[in-house]
Amino acid sequence: MAVTGLGAITPIGNDARASWRAAVAGESGIDFVRSFDASGFPVRVAAEVKDFDASGIASPKEVRKLERNVLLALGAAREAVADAGLDGTYDPARVGILLGSAIGGVIGIAEQTEVLRDRGADRVTPTFIPSVLVDAASGQLAISLGYRGPNYAPVSACATGSHAVGEAAELIRRGDADAVLAGGTEACVHPLILAGFCAMRGLAAEDEYPPRASRPFDATRAGFVIGEGAGVLVLEELEAAKKRGATVYAEILGYGASNDAHHMAQPDPESVGVAEMMRSALERSGVAPERVGYINAHGTSTPQGDLAETKAIKEVFGDHAYELAVSSTKSVTGHCFGAAGAIEAMMCVLAVHEGVLPPTTNYEHPDPECDLDYVPNVAREARVDVALSNAMGLGGHNGCVLVGRVD
Repeated sequence: MAVTGLGAITPIGNDARASWRAAVAGESGIDFVRSFDASGFPVRVAAEVKDFDASGIASPKEVRKLERNVLLALGAAREAVADAGLDGTYDPARVGILLGSAIGGVIGIAEQTEVLRDRGADRVTPTFIPSVLVDAASGQLAISLGYRGPNYAPVSACATGSHAVGEAAELIRRGDADAVLAGGTEACVHPLILAGFCAMRGLAAEDEYPPRASRPFDATRAGFVIGEGAGVLVLEELEAAKKRGATVYAEILGYGASNDAHHMAQPDPESVGVAEMMRSALERSGVAPERVGYINAHGTSTPQGDLAETKAIKEVFGDHAYELAVSSTKSVTGHCFGAAGAIEAMMCVLAVHEGVLPPTTNYEHPDPECDLDYVPNVAREARVDVALSNAMGLGGHNGCVLVGRVD
């Protein structure tokens, strides 16, 4: 399945190319929280989208009505559609949308809760319910773009974006759509969510230099960083894309999904589910493990998660695990939850297309148990024929997308 369009709004760029250039350069989007006063929180850093102007994406009425996560998704989707030259190419009834979120419209829920408490039930806005649904973004994209094909919102925590891309390829493969917009969106940098993750003790606190907070696979890693953003990929059948003269960035070769069946918030230390996910993608696509040259890791910068993923990579790839490259772009984007898998699939696609591997920044202290090639601190030119994008989510959800280079 061909990837012909890319769109993204991330903490490191307000379009796909800007985000890619920043990732390659190792430019961090992590800073002290700007959207609210976090001075009373034990963690005060986040990876927020900067200078986001929705006026060029939606009408003034829509900007007022739609949740931030929906507007981010709409911006990324419009970019991806334009990049693919998709308008007018296919019957709108044959263009699908698979776009999910881990948390959905939490900002709107929190705001309207305050309205209810302070002003009464009759002051809650009538747009409240349809605005905060987890499927609000996928529904609004259909309304704004006019695509009437299969449309739903995968929800699998931090694996959401990966599952959306993988299932989009399956939709086309089984003949249910000619093209699909696939991805994820998230906007949950909010006091309630920050407080919740602080209570779980999963976040990295960095008071002196926020860009250092996310340091995947480093021996001093201490937790992840809350992020926000959206990523959308346009998928279509490869021969159809070539026939219409579309730019083909890469091909989706396969897709794997599994569950740890272990714990809602902790990875399985034996990494059985993560290994099964990667092995499934390889087996279903008929790709030998030795052909994989790069993995864009889930790599959240948590002590347990990074170790579990490293173990799984070694389990699946054996000795070849020490020959392939692994990097985590979360070192600069933070963890964008439901959008992460889609943003990172885009990074994987561009790594294959451009022949450049984005680095894992802040890698200064090697961990004896995380002993792979993590492309430390500096991007690397490399021809990669096959790459893998991994995602692991709360609830034990795992999803990965296998990406191939197209000459």
